[in-house]
Amino acid sequence: MSKIAVFGGNGFAGSAIAKEARTRGHEVTTVSRTAQSNSDAHAVQGSLHDANTVEQITTANDVVVVAIPAREIDGKKLLDAVATLTDAAARNGARIAVVGGAGSLLVAEGGPRVVDTPDFPDAYKDEALAHADVLDALRNTSSDVDWFYVSPAALFGAHTGIPAKGSFQIGGDILLTDDEGNSAISGEDYARAFVDEIETPAHRRQRFTVAH
Repeated sequence: MSKIAVFGGNGFAGSAIAKEARTRGHEVTTVSRTAQSNSDAHAVQGSLHDANTVEQITTANDVVVVAIPAREIDGKKLLDAVATLTDAAARNGARIAVVGGAGSLLVAEGGPRVVDTPDFPDAYKDEALAHADVLDALRNTSSDVDWFYVSPAALFGAHTGIPAKGSFQIGGDILLTDDEGNSAISGEDYARAFVDEIETPAHRRQRFTVAH
């Protein structure tokens, strides 16, 4: 059993990962800026941008899941927290597990990235580019930290209504599609792949992707 903390545990991906991990018997703490003191004892208030919170969470847990938006919110981006997080995780022996984006995946060997294709929606570009920066920062970190970053399929999120299938395929840096050319993954199946990696590490200091 691992002790797992999930920043953004109230969100779509974070809550699915927390539920899956608890189902498998792991001890899970969710961390969010809105948790109240009288709520679930395993839900605590804190921010990834607070160094004291990061120090405490990386000290108390084996795995720290980051499931928060990468774009700028209240003047801060996820990228701004990466250096503090990687340094604390390396110092305290925690593994970093990031819920990433699909935009930085390549459409084929040699590119381009999904976010750089003409049909990529403008509404999602800020988030996609911000997440690409996070991935670059992890790949270039000087910290001796164990991390993994999971890019979902192109269609992913509460708004998609993608049903769980109980199965998935795993890839590397190229966008995965099914036999009909669709690229989608449910929250439940994404969480299964994510927790599989926590339990049986196969992608140390790597990004991988998951799709139906």
